[in-house]
Amino acid sequence: MIQKTVLITGASSGIGKATAKVLIECGYTVYTAARRVKRMNDLQDLGCIPLKMDITNDEQIVAVVNQIETTHEGVDILINNAGFGMYGAMEDTTIEDARYQFEVNLFGLARLTQLVLPKMREKKSGKIINISSIGGKVYTPLGSWYHATKHALEGWSDCLRLELKAFNIDVVIIEPGAIKTEFGDVMTEPMLKRSGNTAYGELAKKLADVTRASYEVDDASEPEVIADLILKAVQAKKPKTRYAGGKFAKPLLFIRKWGSDRFFDSVIGKMIG
Repeated sequence: MIQKTVLITGASSGIGKATAKVLIECGYTVYTAARRVKRMNDLQDLGCIPLKMDITNDEQIVAVVNQIETTHEGVDILINNAGFGMYGAMEDTTIEDARYQFEVNLFGLARLTQLVLPKMREKKSGKIINISSIGGKVYTPLGSWYHATKHALEGWSDCLRLELKAFNIDVVIIEPGAIKTEFGDVMTEPMLKRSGNTAYGELAKKLADVTRASYEVDDASEPEVIADLILKAVQAKKPKTRYAGGKFAKPLLFIRKWGSDRFFDSVIGKMIG
């Protein structure tokens, strides 16, 4: 069996790092990419190849793909994990900040995918695994720009799946719920800075409290829960188009699918209090 080469973005912590460890253990050649290279030293000790890459920097993206193509004839499995959640009232968020949210969560990911596809098409084999969120199907207040990127990623991935079918390239979407990552911290403080003292201040403070509670050490799911889902997608001969897991994931997706908009509004309202 030919050893497959994997590239994981955003692998300096959380889901990306947990996934790298699992795939290294399974014998894959694993490249990890992130801005914080030193935080991947432990992965390098395990056998991965860490590379510095900012997903919004085109030169760095091109350099990473060129290096992998030179040393391992291209990426066989791309795991688009890099991303972050920007919260704050839509009215309080600058369009510049909103554009940056899209640059990280969609456009950078898309550019990287464009660059790895020629080699995959040449081999008539490959997998693109996009780490979305249940936020790509559901919604919460003060998350308009973040949810917009994840809803966009879901539709983008569905279109890409159809385009790549003829080349035997799978496109898979992973939809995590609440996971023990940096997401909660990265989300709450900037949200309070944007909206904590505006007309949306009361809502922002309530959402911050709920978010902190949801991401407490003993409350949210471990990143390994999602790493295991990714491994299933990687190893499946015919993977599902979507995998969901982690706290809140399946219940909220079920309610959103079968309930009305107003009913889901009320569920989210009760969760925030």
